[in-house]
Amino acid sequence: MHDSSSSSPTVVSARCEATLELGRKLTSELDLDRSVDTLGRWMAHYVAELIQDAEKASGEERPAKIRACCEVIISLWKHRHELPNGKRPFEELEPILRALESLDPDDSTPRYFRSARAAADDADMDGKAKSWLKLIDSLDYSARMLIRYCLTQAAEVALDKSREWVALAEAAGADNGVELPIIRVLVGENSLLKKSDPNEANRKQLQDRIDRLEGFTQMANALASDLKRRVQEFPEAE
Repeated sequence: MHDSSSSSPTVVSARCEATLELGRKLTSELDLDRSVDTLGRWMAHYVAELIQDAEKASGEERPAKIRACCEVIISLWKHRHELPNGKRPFEELEPILRALESLDPDDSTPRYFRSARAAADDADMDGKAKSWLKLIDSLDYSARMLIRYCLTQAAEVALDKSREWVALAEAAGADNGVELPIIRVLVGENSLLKKSDPNEANRKQLQDRIDRLEGFTQMANALASDLKRRVQEFPEAE
């Protein structure tokens, strides 16, 4: 929670209400009445009671109760990864998030042979060798983009539910953890590919990807042709 002294009453009120809504969503999703997870069930009931008590409070005690309730909700959100299986926010996306974390095409850090390529960039090499290294960078980018596309398609079913969690966490000022930025990448990618009226920036972004993928295809075809030629040169097996 942000310090209320640095925000207007309206902003603080909106932030607190958003945090309470996040708490309602967490307790609703937990739905632990039939669970054997005693601690989780107690936590869900405790948060639900705090929310109810804060909403019923009036006068001078109301702000303090709301702040205390919001602090507990934010604490619970920070420990969302420890919630039971089947009850965690973003649980459906967890395998995809782990795979996607290092695959952002906008990240220029090489994924393959990083140290060797960095050393080669600084070495005194002829122009042909440098050109091949530049091609490696392009192929690295294209490979990450293709993988991200596959993961985005795989995650599509779970994105609608994740959008709600992201929106609630952002409104509550609980935008912490690595998964939220990654989910934004997935959501942005999904939206970009589905836009029926892309703007000029979207068009340029898509065209750049097309150009890179076409270069990737040409390189793959060239390598396949070279390998076929080599295979044909081999003596036939008896």
